[in-house]
Amino acid sequence: MDDWGLDAIYSGTQKCISAPPGLSPVSFSPRAVEAMDQRKTKVQSWYLDLSMVRKYWEGNKRVYHHTAPVSMIYALYEALRLIFEEGLDERFSRHRRNHELLREGLEEMGFEFLVRPEYRLPMLNAVKIPAGVEDAAVRKQLLERYNIEIGAGLGEFAGKVWRIGLMGCSCTENHVNMLLAALRQIMK
Repeated sequence: MDDWGLDAIYSGTQKCISAPPGLSPVSFSPRAVEAMDQRKTKVQSWYLDLSMVRKYWEGNKRVYHHTAPVSMIYALYEALRLIFEEGLDERFSRHRRNHELLREGLEEMGFEFLVRPEYRLPMLNAVKIPAGVEDAAVRKQLLERYNIEIGAGLGEFAGKVWRIGLMGCSCTENHVNMLLAALRQIMK
């Protein structure tokens, strides 16, 4: 974060971290904290009042903001432990390998990626739906027959793109091969 010059960063625990959804790790640079401290107007939402969260976290005053989700914090701790046990370099390599396996299999079936190769993220795969393939019908069959869920396109990409996630613990060669085999069966 410091090396990139970022002032604020956040994530969701359910994505590549593979912890249950519900937490959003955040970090702010000193410049961002100063901007919060200089705020002249009241924050509109109690849930988004980061100055209150900071007071709660720093423990300077007895401030109630929320009941800490203790089970979620333990789950996040365990998910992070597994990441460090695997090693970040190996985790990144695994995501890259499985992205390439998915890319090769999808391209053999006539799919094209929405994003040029130099901008692709291995864990987020947006592919154009080939002509003649019914978006909702195929996704429904994947879910009902194979228990595989892929995301529909959003906004202007609705009905034109699928979003296929390869994230965290579900980013395995087996998961990729199951999806590719299921798509081959459905698209026959």
